[in-house]
Amino acid sequence: MQHCILIIDDEAAVRTLLNEVFEGGGYRVSLAAGWDEARRLLETEHVDLVTLDLHLGTDNGLDVARRIRERSGIPIIMITGSDDMFDRVAGLELGADDYIVKPFHVREVLARVRAVLRRSSGERHAAADSGSAGFQDVATGPSAALEFDGMVAVPERFELFDRDGLKCETTSGDFALLNAFLENPKRILSRDQLMDMVGGIAWNPLDRTIDNKVARLRKKIERNPADPQIIKTIRGVGYSFTADIEALQSYEPRRSGR
Repeated sequence: MQHCILIIDDEAAVRTLLNEVFEGGGYRVSLAAGWDEARRLLETEHVDLVTLDLHLGTDNGLDVARRIRERSGIPIIMITGSDDMFDRVAGLELGADDYIVKPFHVREVLARVRAVLRRSSGERHAAADSGSAGFQDVATGPSAALEFDGMVAVPERFELFDRDGLKCETTSGDFALLNAFLENPKRILSRDQLMDMVGGIAWNPLDRTIDNKVARLRKKIERNPADPQIIKTIRGVGYSFTADIEALQSYEPRRSGR
């Protein structure tokens, strides 16, 4: 079934751009400039996902997100022109599933929409079982790879290569956590969210499991694990994968490894 995306943005140019992007990606699209229009569409149409401008002209994006969340569990991706930490945290606390900072790239928008829809429909686990972990959103092909800060991950083969092209020793837990970050770059992920992504294990404030997993992964991918620049700690919230990710159509590692 064709998914429907509701775009809520007061800028006509942004609505037009996103409409073209989503229709080009095979989605059905509805458009709203503010809450009144959005409410009518939500009440009369089947909407699978909402993209919401955080700074609407006449409405407050956070208030709109709150109103949607009071009525429905529809996934929400917040779009903001500000990289302000408060805005991101506030949106996530209200129940937003992801956020995108302007200016954005078309491929990033589509990748995030697909990832959120996959998680919301329960297809993410099926993708993980197949070994792809959903990375077709950003790279396709039998040897597709993702490069970040000189490191290369090949999701299809569950392989990680260091900056010298040598294969790193990784456990299934290491790669599950790395996958979670690579699927959600530059997004703040709480410890609870990460625990769910890597194993579906309940988390409590006294549990240090996810912190230990992050510390172990940092030793494999950070240039200086004592001063991490790829996986940043967001105090009181969780972690964020801050490195830029580039999709490679193929990757040929060195023969020797470690």
